[in-house]
Amino acid sequence: MAQTLLMPKATAVWLVDNTALSFDQIATFCKLHPLEVKAIADGEAAQGIKGLDPIATGQLSRDEIARGEKDIHYKLKISEPKVRVPESKRRGPRYTPLSKRQDRPNAVLWLVRNHPELKDAQIARLIGTTKNTIEQIRDRSHWNSANLTPMDPVTLGLCSQIDLDMEVEKASKGRPLPTAAEIGATLQSASDTEHLDFYQEEEKEIDASAVFAKLQSLKSDRKPDEDDDQY
Repeated sequence: MAQTLLMPKATAVWLVDNTALSFDQIATFCKLHPLEVKAIADGEAAQGIKGLDPIATGQLSRDEIARGEKDIHYKLKISEPKVRVPESKRRGPRYTPLSKRQDRPNAVLWLVRNHPELKDAQIARLIGTTKNTIEQIRDRSHWNSANLTPMDPVTLGLCSQIDLDMEVEKASKGRPLPTAAEIGATLQSASDTEHLDFYQEEEKEIDASAVFAKLQSLKSDRKPDEDDDQY
């Protein structure tokens, strides 16, 4: 497994102040952007960060720094740790502290209601319970079903949000998409709406003779002006 540099920004501060390495070399070694290293050198960034000596922490040797100072294209290599700590591989259900074990049924009920796609094995892995308990909570045959209250396991501290999201993502893979009936679709299809008449009221045909007859009646009812009689 590749070694990870401890406190990369603090290490970059030390390398800028105590070596003649280029910005690109420091940026590559500390996994930073060269402009960020330049800002550190100009005093515009990491002003409150104390430099960390990578030689004292055993992450970089003096010979490695000397090689980098002689060749600006040389990429620094992190030193191999003297002591290797084996990775702990957790097997079986998650361990739950005694103070939180009474909350596990409430967390299982929350998962069953809010994430029905999760399998019993996934819930058992998240909460640290047994499949038998999960089945009893599902069919409400648990001895304390009447008093159970669904509670978020993340809020209870029984699992992390990252672990929950990962299990939900695994359960959602390969799951068929919901049908229109399941999501309650109410929109009509395009084929049903493309021939709809938005103006359904038909315009009444205009009768020209009736219009002229109305005008004639208005003219006949009109009284002559007195000014016209004088002339």
